[in-house]
Amino acid sequence: MENKKKIVILCGGKFAFKALQLLAFEKFLCGIAIGKGNKSVTEALENEATNSGLAFKSFPTKKSISAMREWIDEIRPDYIFSISFPYLIPESVLSYGDDRFINFHPGPLPRYRGPMPIFEVLRNQEEQTAICAHFMNSNFDEGNVIFNDPIVIKQNETYGSLTVKISNRMSQVVLNVANMLEYGSKIPNFVQDEDDSCYYEKPELSDTFINWKNMNAQEIIALINACNPWNTGADATLLGEQIKIISAVLIDEHHDNLQVGSIISLSDEGFLKIACSDNEIIGINILSTDEGIMTSKEYSNLKKINQYVLN
Repeated sequence: MENKKKIVILCGGKFAFKALQLLAFEKFLCGIAIGKGNKSVTEALENEATNSGLAFKSFPTKKSISAMREWIDEIRPDYIFSISFPYLIPESVLSYGDDRFINFHPGPLPRYRGPMPIFEVLRNQEEQTAICAHFMNSNFDEGNVIFNDPIVIKQNETYGSLTVKISNRMSQVVLNVANMLEYGSKIPNFVQDEDDSCYYEKPELSDTFINWKNMNAQEIIALINACNPWNTGADATLLGEQIKIISAVLIDEHHDNLQVGSIISLSDEGFLKIACSDNEIIGINILSTDEGIMTSKEYSNLKKINQYVLN
């Protein structure tokens, strides 16, 4: 390895792969640790690390983190980067060195703390998000911010498409920080403004369920996109069956005070037209049911659902 700063990456799976590849290519990477990854991903990472001469360690449980300090002491990296590592790093590990642990959070801080900021920024209809590089302390997503790297959110962006975009951008952001550490004597940073902070817990069913009475058309579409694909879509019920709406668009029509959630008709384009609380109409394109994932036209032919109401 060239005489560069030695960096270990703590990660949670394939979201960090591009960053791992770029840091390895640039000769910064000296070790990889994965937490709670599935078996195939963990084995693939271990094989790649072994073939590349990199240290590797799996931390499959929260309890296993107690062995992390010993592993780090053996490798003696200059810095430890974290990308979607699922566990809180305790003081016993952080005491390895001040300002040596840097987390790359897939959302702007301090406004979007929590495990799934990509879901939250989409649900809240933000026009941009960010990757935040910050020094770590013993609390999730706290510690001084180095910078927020902005990312534009396109119209109708889904959780999946935004995740891929952030993962791709993450590799460059991580390399930029590595170069800052390589060539800079001091890394500028600032304290997070607690008055502007918000922590979002991991979404529960109440967060992914469409509230037809209280949500307008744009809010419903934003929720559907925010749930695609990780939750297989936003949750709703029809005819007593729980379904998931995977894809929907705003229809350029209005209804005349129909009951919200009413199925109006099937459009010529195959969209199931639904009445919303602001008199707007959304068109459902794809949904998931007990019978499988299907288009609205297929579902309509199967269930004969005109005149029914989603709730």
